[in-house]
Amino acid sequence: MTTDSSPRLRWGILATGNIAHTFTSDLRTAGLDVRAVGSRSLESAQRFATQFDIPRAHGDYASLLADDDIDIVYIATPHPAHAENALEALAAGKHVLVEKPFTLTGEEAERVRVAAEEAGLLAMEAMWTRYLPHMMRIQELLAAGALGEVRAVTADHVQSLPTDPSHRLNALELGGGALLDLGIYPLSFAWDVLGAPVSLTANARLGETGADIDVATLASYANGALATTVSSSRGVGPNRAAIIGSDARIEIDPTWYNATGFTLTNGSRDILETFRCPDAGRGMQYQALAAEQIIAEGRRDSDRLPIAETVAIMRQLDDIRAQIGVRYPSEH
Repeated sequence: MTTDSSPRLRWGILATGNIAHTFTSDLRTAGLDVRAVGSRSLESAQRFATQFDIPRAHGDYASLLADDDIDIVYIATPHPAHAENALEALAAGKHVLVEKPFTLTGEEAERVRVAAEEAGLLAMEAMWTRYLPHMMRIQELLAAGALGEVRAVTADHVQSLPTDPSHRLNALELGGGALLDLGIYPLSFAWDVLGAPVSLTANARLGETGADIDVATLASYANGALATTVSSSRGVGPNRAAIIGSDARIEIDPTWYNATGFTLTNGSRDILETFRCPDAGRGMQYQALAAEQIIAEGRRDSDRLPIAETVAIMRQLDDIRAQIGVRYPSEH
């Protein structure tokens, strides 16, 4: 976390949808410095600014990015706009925290990575689950070998979401589908535990718009471990995750991708450790604190989720879509 003596970054919020509300609320909970918000509508920006006591509201994104009182921009636009917005922010000299999925495709993610490297700025995916306290503790346990050899990872992300064909979640032109909104969480979790797979197979059910509504994956790894994920926008799931080792297992409480807890149990079913996250909102502030620490230390990449890994995960999503027959209209 950023120390109290470190200068706080001045945050700008780009877009004013639901996820921006949640993120900004958590920034306020953590006492971070939110200086400006930008929306395509000045009225929307002003409402948002009033709600969160933000000094300045901009009626377009360009004005926000031109604001000299901003160091870092949180990008909360729909998926297809992420790459363009990130590239514009980087060109304006701003660090960026880009809501997941980082971009629509792996090719777009690579363009943002290169632009950030050339500009000497931080471009970080807002996969906020990586930075939650229980996930940080899990990484400590894995590094200490507390589970023995990790043999399997399982995770699901199943929600009952709107079925309206015109809704963003079902519109291919907006990057709709369970994979990018839901599946990216368990897939990123598997990467966090096991790294890059050597193979991955996917199956899916598509909805009436051609967007995926159910997706299952099976990945294998060089050490023989396996990872399974299930994601669906048309159900009510347990939303649990587990890491199974040769000596012990970790079972993460539902909902595993929120600020929650876990239980570490050995082969005799003895409980070796329980962990509970502090009550601190949704938990999105932890990624913002991590971004501030990275920049304060003069670094330009996250050790928890390096941008090269973000790009690799986006390319994995491309491969999954190729397997299940989903292609966005913007792809050539």
